[in-house]
Amino acid sequence: MITQPLLSVDGLSLGIRRRGRPDVVIVDSVSFEVAEGQRFGIVGESGSGKSMTLRSISQLLPKGISVLGGGVRYRGVELASMGGRAKRALMGPEIAMIFQEPMTALNPVVRVGEQIAEGPRRHLGLSRKAAMELAISMMEQTGIPDAARRSRAYPHELSGGMRQRVMIAMALSCRPKLVLCDEPTTALDVTIQNQVLRMLERLCADFGAALVFVTHDLAVVNQTCSDVAVMYAGRIVESGPVSEVFTLPRHPYTKGLLESAPDFDRPDLPLKAIAGFAASVTARPPGCAFQPRCPYAVAHCSELSPPLEPVAPGHEAACFESSRLIELTPR
Repeated sequence: MITQPLLSVDGLSLGIRRRGRPDVVIVDSVSFEVAEGQRFGIVGESGSGKSMTLRSISQLLPKGISVLGGGVRYRGVELASMGGRAKRALMGPEIAMIFQEPMTALNPVVRVGEQIAEGPRRHLGLSRKAAMELAISMMEQTGIPDAARRSRAYPHELSGGMRQRVMIAMALSCRPKLVLCDEPTTALDVTIQNQVLRMLERLCADFGAALVFVTHDLAVVNQTCSDVAVMYAGRIVESGPVSEVFTLPRHPYTKGLLESAPDFDRPDLPLKAIAGFAASVTARPPGCAFQPRCPYAVAHCSELSPPLEPVAPGHEAACFESSRLIELTPR
């Protein structure tokens, strides 16, 4: 019996439509699936399209950005074809999102307890008193001390770590089945970041929620996720289990990201920067978008765009030289 994935992103393309001119493609033919309870990471440099992909799932695309092709299905239902009321009923009880900067995501003039209680009141039909009790309970579960008193605080009265915990409490208050995280620990120091990640991981496990985690931090994905997709210039260039992709990368961009990050098991290992600059989505080079920066590029890399193909069970890479990547010497 084939189990239907919780989330299915199929050939999704996002961009800006322009009259009389070619569309500006920001996300190009991205596909992946997330099963119930799975922890899926999406990594890449700024501008790679990872956050835009996440926002398309939550139906929060910025003004002017349109779906150019493909789609997103939740439990087999296409989100784009859903009516406004159905979408509002879905966001909260089924799908929740944790944003990067809680100070801009939280309402500055509403007490945090009331902001957490709003979802349960609207979606679960709880009374004001019951919703506030649940909000305080969620704050306690996210590790906020003296939660009853702090529930009456405004966002500016809390530290960055506390505000992020409030965001997590708000996202999980209706016990969603899919939690979308848009770099939620970027603004936190390393100690608080680790605490928040472990707490988020525990709560998702307790609630049986799947996690899609967008970040540029490989260490965060390594600690939190079971599977990962690596994006470059709006496309997925490699995907598979974290343990395999990070141990035996089969795309030069993934390999470059790993070599440019510190290895705490081998602190004497020198870091290697990826040459050049990230490709612009408005001016992608012909062929493979990474080839101008790639030390392994061959002639046809500048002519043809490599498809995302299996290189091992459950592991895919978009590279003509993926089978020889480990043995090749950089030019």
